[in-house]
Amino acid sequence: MKQVIPKSIGVIINFISLFSSRRAGKIAIKLFSSPRRKRLKEIEKDFLETAFIEDLKYDNITIMTYRWLGKNDTILLAHGWESNSVRWKDLIIKLRALDYNVIALDAPAHGRSGGRSFNAVIYSECINLVVKKFNAKIIIGHSVGGMATTFFQHKYQLPTVEKLILLGAPSNFVGVFERYVKMMGYNKRTTQSINDIVYERFNNKPEHFNAAKFSETIAAQGLLIHDKYDTIIPYSDAEDFKNFYKNSQLITTEGFGHGLKSDAVDDHILDFVSH
Repeated sequence: MKQVIPKSIGVIINFISLFSSRRAGKIAIKLFSSPRRKRLKEIEKDFLETAFIEDLKYDNITIMTYRWLGKNDTILLAHGWESNSVRWKDLIIKLRALDYNVIALDAPAHGRSGGRSFNAVIYSECINLVVKKFNAKIIIGHSVGGMATTFFQHKYQLPTVEKLILLGAPSNFVGVFERYVKMMGYNKRTTQSINDIVYERFNNKPEHFNAAKFSETIAAQGLLIHDKYDTIIPYSDAEDFKNFYKNSQLITTEGFGHGLKSDAVDDHILDFVSH
């Protein structure tokens, strides 16, 4: 059923493309950029309420941040698609036990942040805002949070950022778009229109947004963690990163999937941030 619904929507959008490829492309982009917000459970709200909560503004979008104070280095946590800051709960508890200063943010159109649309470029600007506000030295990004983190550091090259940890991160926009197009079953007219709209909005073609290639310019130490059997972001994306991100190490897991939620993964992270 989960596979049938996207294909059915794709059929409708493809039909629209027969009359207006532009209209079809706009609808496809809107769907691609519109995450579903997950309703927080009471126990999740209670955990987030243990933080100092502060909202920042980026381009009229309210960005919610959560701070757990500590005396050690400041670590920023950037979640992925259709997630929110509570996804880091177990790791936050471990980092707090080691007295790290921990910051988490909700991405635009996610969690308690404002906005209705989302993309990695906007997310990278929000990460920049939060890093500068709280002077984060270490950034941990999951999935598109890892991609956005790479976009941010490639663009701003902040010398204060010493370490990046990318968990199951997609290496390039083209692969992400191709998987989306395949999932929806879009025809060539719709697909071309999507590419045209991306170029108009960002003044670059989708292939320009290659996080792996961007990482070649990053001096900060990197830790890449990716599951060999990740069904959301293929393991080949991690290999792409490793080819370009010279100052990084790759840890391959098996059986933790795209979420990479496990004590073993947390242990790799804690070891990396403490050395």
